[in-house]
Amino acid sequence: MNIKIDAKISKPIYLQLYEALKKDIVNGVYKQGDKLPSKRVVASDTGISVISVEHAYGLLCDEGYVESRERSGFFVTFSALDGFMSSESNAVIEHVTQTSGGRQEFPFSVLTKTMRKVINDYGERILEKSPSQGCMEFRMTLARYLARNRGIYVEPSQIIVGSGAEYLYGLIAGLLGKNLVYGIEDPSYEKIEKVYRAEGVECELLPLGNNGIKSGALQKTKADVLHVSPYRSFPTGVTANASKRHEYARWASKRPQRYIIEDDFESEFSVSTKPEETLFALGNDNVIYMNTFSLTVSPSLRVGYMVIPRKLVSKFDEKLGFYSCTVPSFEQFVLTELIKNGDFERHVNSVRRKKRAEQNH
Repeated sequence: MNIKIDAKISKPIYLQLYEALKKDIVNGVYKQGDKLPSKRVVASDTGISVISVEHAYGLLCDEGYVESRERSGFFVTFSALDGFMSSESNAVIEHVTQTSGGRQEFPFSVLTKTMRKVINDYGERILEKSPSQGCMEFRMTLARYLARNRGIYVEPSQIIVGSGAEYLYGLIAGLLGKNLVYGIEDPSYEKIEKVYRAEGVECELLPLGNNGIKSGALQKTKADVLHVSPYRSFPTGVTANASKRHEYARWASKRPQRYIIEDDFESEFSVSTKPEETLFALGNDNVIYMNTFSLTVSPSLRVGYMVIPRKLVSKFDEKLGFYSCTVPSFEQFVLTELIKNGDFERHVNSVRRKKRAEQNH
């Protein structure tokens, strides 16, 4: 096994192993159906503990790269050919699960304490008008948070702040153009289609299977833009596995005019022990990533943001730079402080621990 683990760097050993194995799987070193080396063999070859190997294998299972077979070991389920085979052409969603109502109350005392701190520390700056893309402090803090927690490495200039998902959908239509066809998961959050149609955009509904948009529909679609919620689509609860996420990325890479809108709804509260893999991290040249704080803090804040590819930054400035930011500076500064002082991530981690405990009972 040609995998080198560096115990001197800050990245945890199990994450180094996970990333190396994932790279080998995606690059075809281990093909679909192949059995991975046993945990003891990997531990011996790399000089790490069996527990670290177990953790790395668990993450690969969580994301759908491999599966564990009792008394047999771990086998690769990822296939670079997925999307060009007919095996899922007749697949249907086995069940529909309402995923709304998943918001976990953010500690009110922490929120009020932070608000008072912002009023005292920022003073009259909270009354100033926000720059069109959002306050620089907030965008810089978001950039560091995304790098730390989502594997998304961007400049603050690529981040646009707006008052919730629906507002950002409208901005995206204005940015990419209203003469394009937008492919939408069917079923999906109803406001996605409503906003696009209100913007005069043609929409094509693409049926969902058990792990994302059906491959046959994706191959035949005339869509230029794909709007997906790969972590957990609403209202079905469908999650795109590793093969499907790479299939989406390949679809977008076939033409330079194609884009994916990654609506990362609810992913912070994943029970996985590592952040969920994002489409943006797979192919950020043609992926627009978006998220909000409605579930993680409060829907009343109406704060969302999107991350656009670097190549679209100047286009955004030219076409939409005149728009005023719809989120008050005060609320941006509050979220800045919550992220910087660790309260936001402590809340997220607390919820994730509770969900893991509930899952294990």
